[in-house]
Amino acid sequence: MPDSPFIKDVPAAQALAAWRAAREAAGCPERLSAVTVPVAEAAGLVTAAPVWAVRSSPPFDAAGMDGIAVRAADTLGASETTPEWLSPGAYDVVDTGDPMPDGRDAVVMREHVHYDDVGRAELRAAVSPYQHVRSIGEDVSAGELLLPEGHRLRAVDLAAAAAAGQPQLTVRRKALVFIIPTGDEVRPIGTEPGPGEILDTNSLMLAEQAREAGCEAQVLPIEPDDPARIAAAVQAAAPRCDLLIVIAGSSAGRDDYTARVVAAEGTLAVHGVAVRPGHPVVLGVVGRTPVLGAPGYPVSAALTFDIFAVPLLAELSSAPPRQRPRVAARLARKLASPLGMDDWVRVRLGAVGGSLVATPLPRGAGVLTSLVRADGLLVVPAGVEGHHAGSSVSVELLRGPDEIAGTIVAIGSHDLVLDLASSALRADDPLVTLASSNVGSLGGLVALRDGLCHIAGSHLLDPETGEYTLPYLDRVFGGARPDVAVVRLVERSQGLIVAPGNPLEIEGLADLRRPGVRYVNRQRGAGTRVLLDVMLGKLGITPSSVEGYAREEPTHLAVAAAIASGRADAGMGIMAAARAFGLDFVPLAVEPYDLVVAPGAMESPQLAPLWSLLQSDRFKASVEELGGYSTKDMGRRLRLGFPVVGSVAPWDPGGGLDRGRSSGSSPGPTAAGSAPRPTAVSSGRPGRAPRMRWSSRSARTARWAAARTSSSRTRRSSRSRATPTRR
Repeated sequence: MPDSPFIKDVPAAQALAAWRAAREAAGCPERLSAVTVPVAEAAGLVTAAPVWAVRSSPPFDAAGMDGIAVRAADTLGASETTPEWLSPGAYDVVDTGDPMPDGRDAVVMREHVHYDDVGRAELRAAVSPYQHVRSIGEDVSAGELLLPEGHRLRAVDLAAAAAAGQPQLTVRRKALVFIIPTGDEVRPIGTEPGPGEILDTNSLMLAEQAREAGCEAQVLPIEPDDPARIAAAVQAAAPRCDLLIVIAGSSAGRDDYTARVVAAEGTLAVHGVAVRPGHPVVLGVVGRTPVLGAPGYPVSAALTFDIFAVPLLAELSSAPPRQRPRVAARLARKLASPLGMDDWVRVRLGAVGGSLVATPLPRGAGVLTSLVRADGLLVVPAGVEGHHAGSSVSVELLRGPDEIAGTIVAIGSHDLVLDLASSALRADDPLVTLASSNVGSLGGLVALRDGLCHIAGSHLLDPETGEYTLPYLDRVFGGARPDVAVVRLVERSQGLIVAPGNPLEIEGLADLRRPGVRYVNRQRGAGTRVLLDVMLGKLGITPSSVEGYAREEPTHLAVAAAIASGRADAGMGIMAAARAFGLDFVPLAVEPYDLVVAPGAMESPQLAPLWSLLQSDRFKASVEELGGYSTKDMGRRLRLGFPVVGSVAPWDPGGGLDRGRSSGSSPGPTAAGSAPRPTAVSSGRPGRAPRMRWSSRSARTARWAAARTSSSRTRRSSRSRATPTRR
């Protein structure tokens, strides 16, 4: 078998043209064969011949209303002051759809007719000829073209065809798509994968995409990374289908055989397309059947089907591809893109300030959830390096406008409570979505300032004042201090996430300097990163002395995942993330996590469901179940939604409300002020890092943290290491 051809960067349009030329040269059918099916079974199929009416609809003059059929001439002169009386022989009672009696040419609605004791009908208004009468052929006349060839049949088309006397229709049969998954590590869905094994989810996804495109799909058995086995499977499958998809093995690695097999068994038209993700795609022909080699990464596989399979299947059925609507949106953050490739970017959409905002999702080819959560697709052309934040872009919609209109856009720091709130809001109302993008607290405040989101999650610690978030508002928004509100979401426990059982006996930040302890950090601008830097500074620990300080992850869960996989030994994060992965947790501090609300959005109907949720005892209980959270001040407004003059008074956790009580329209009790100021104290062990605790003015918070810590250590020896079920 020849070596695999070198992967090239062929533009998508050129690749489609080359594939079409290869199909023509191999004699592949240009169209699917025509079949005749009952009209009731033709929905979604494409007409293979024109549909002509063989009878008129309606087939006779019919009454269009319930009432009486009359001669219009007999009603002339009728009015409120001079009514006309028709004898029983001068009218006929009819119902809607009845044939018009001979000699009658109009219908008077039943509610406009009054009768006397001898059955005469009183009319107080004249009617015109053919008033409330459906003339023969009003809908369609016999011999008229009803539907053209190449029309995808809808429910209304079937009804019209049946009314026009067509009990059967000539249509293109459904295309048959065969899918061959490959890979030594791939296992069928329903089995338990072992180390290094993955489930065959790509076949499930591609088969459903084919069915959504109006095809029949069949998944064949998984083939190992054996070129002879793959070649035999391709040889057997190609003559029996209209499109053959081979999953994985499309790149240029030592176990990538798809391109070699296609080249050996037929014609290889393209290997490598200038599309990201989806670059190592294979396009060719075996026998008289088109073959698509889809990359093994799920996002690449899904987009490859959209870009290459959908146009081919539309050509075979002689119908245009189904087009998704497009909208204009502003980009929520800067988007870099490599030159030379069409970059397909998945985005979340939401209406902010009267326009749509598109927030890019994670772009890895293996991040299938980026398609799950996507509201649209943004294509950055090959000759464009990207877009700046706030740029206007064109987005192809994956979801309906009604769903997008109800989306609350959150940008900023990551927290599991936002994920929980998103699920709870959707459960209460399917048209309400909370879409969060994790760029760090500072990035969220900048996005809020630029009008690119409704709320920004923040827990930024100011090292000089010890206050959270509030000091940053002046820096980000300027001295004008616009109509920005701050609402307390939770207080949460921050600490070091470590492996189960804490095998390295990590008890504080000082242990991060020990040789062999690998740290995983949060990204710049994240509140957790700021907190870490402040605490390291108090201990005199330089970042360069911490192995792995430069390694960054975007979320608490990503930090926990790195530790659970053994790629790191410790990372700062929230207790809930540690519990989600069955990891241990060394508490260091309790901090507030707040929602900063865009100017004018506090009282908007769009955010009303969120404020209602924050008052729900059921939701608060579900948050507490995550571990490491206090919801006692959830929903409290810490900063009013209008400019504040002068200094901000400290928050009194004892319950006293400072000046600026709201008028009652806020989501909860109102207080202006800052979070408690952390204080470093010794852990009592020489050489160990001091623990962060709250000062005496936060006694209640400190007691809560201590109770949480004690409870956590009590459970540590007995709890299961499996990931707990979160509600």
